[in-house]
Amino acid sequence: MIRSDEAKSLETELNSNDAAIRRRAVDKFAELCRNGEIECTPENFDHNMHCHTCYSYNGYGYSPSYIACLAKRNGWFAAGIVDFDVLDALDEFLSAAAKLNVRASGGVESRAFIQELAHEEINSPGEPGIAYHLGLGFSVSDVPPSQQLFLLEMRRQAHRRTRGIAALVNDFLAPAGLDFTADAVRLTPNANVTERHLCQAYREKAEKLFPTSEARSAFWAAKLGVSPEKAAMLIDTPVELEAAIRSKTMKKGGAGYVAPDPKSFPPIDRMNTFIAASGAIPTIAWLNGFSSGESDPGRLLDLHIAKGAAMLNIVPDRNWNVSDPEKQKKLIHELDRIIAACKERNLPVVAGTEMNAPGQKLVDDFSHPALARHLELFVDGAALLSAHTLLGRLGRGYLSEWAKNSFADTAAKNQFFARFGRLVTPEKFRSLRTWPGSPAEMLALADKL
Repeated sequence: MIRSDEAKSLETELNSNDAAIRRRAVDKFAELCRNGEIECTPENFDHNMHCHTCYSYNGYGYSPSYIACLAKRNGWFAAGIVDFDVLDALDEFLSAAAKLNVRASGGVESRAFIQELAHEEINSPGEPGIAYHLGLGFSVSDVPPSQQLFLLEMRRQAHRRTRGIAALVNDFLAPAGLDFTADAVRLTPNANVTERHLCQAYREKAEKLFPTSEARSAFWAAKLGVSPEKAAMLIDTPVELEAAIRSKTMKKGGAGYVAPDPKSFPPIDRMNTFIAASGAIPTIAWLNGFSSGESDPGRLLDLHIAKGAAMLNIVPDRNWNVSDPEKQKKLIHELDRIIAACKERNLPVVAGTEMNAPGQKLVDDFSHPALARHLELFVDGAALLSAHTLLGRLGRGYLSEWAKNSFADTAAKNQFFARFGRLVTPEKFRSLRTWPGSPAEMLALADKL
């Protein structure tokens, strides 16, 4: 069995800033698993289809390679990555997952404008008409030429927004202002700086400027508008300090907050065109059902479906895991409502924790009653997404012409993709050079592998 110091060294290599080191570490991890020197939990129904990586922001600094290894070691049924505005982690993650025989998917998350809800808050608090939205199940990061400009512009717009926030917050947090490149870009592997990176950079800058805890507490007390005692508690807990910085400076009312201009975000129809044309699945991001835009699940889903969405993503932990019993009851009620509405429409559902803030779970507690009753639905969604990712390379993805011509209705299509995804791992998929043409023949063959 691998020694603890060797395991720690391997973990460091898997999260290295050097992609070549990460690739070699994955190969080493795979060999140690095969030799039994790393004990891997038998496959179970745990899964996380919404893991942000270090290419946007991961709360634990995890690379795409590390997330694949995490899934393998813990026996996850499947794993999926999602990054803000870029597909930079996709190829590495799918390659690592294939080496480890982990069902996998990769996607992108951004914000889009929904004209029909222009005056209603949806899933981006305080920002009417603006919706977080996802594309899941990309097979490769090299999107078609017709969509490359859209992907590039997503990156550019995110970069401009974050630079603009930093410029405003720099004045407010002077003298702890940032040199954007030297202080923030260095925290990312490919310059995709997010608000959370900025918060980390501001915390680290203040630590350099004010080396004593007394001076640092005084600085943050003044800037955050809290007592010196509260500031002292915050600097002892970096996670909470960074959250306080973000809340005070970057959220509505903060010095770095810029009210969203619909012109700064693509219309959701255009984003869905990009996603579908790139072989992925336009996916609704659902928050909690409390906003005006999410208050009527049927209306919300029908609007999205009319614009091309074909899947729903939820972050279940925030939909039940709160200390207030009354709020928990309301959250669970809304969770059940949106899932019931999805079932009525044969809309697949995928689940994940995000991992884009320290403290978020690595995997959901699917044993909790609020989630346990939906576990089969979640696993079907993960299986469907894995099958779509594998079959997309053959031109047989979930929204492909092949799929349109092969199934009588969405229910039949969902049943096939979920079944195929449950039966076929990446290793089994590679074991055949060709697959038969009909869904029935494919399932019959998959059942024998």
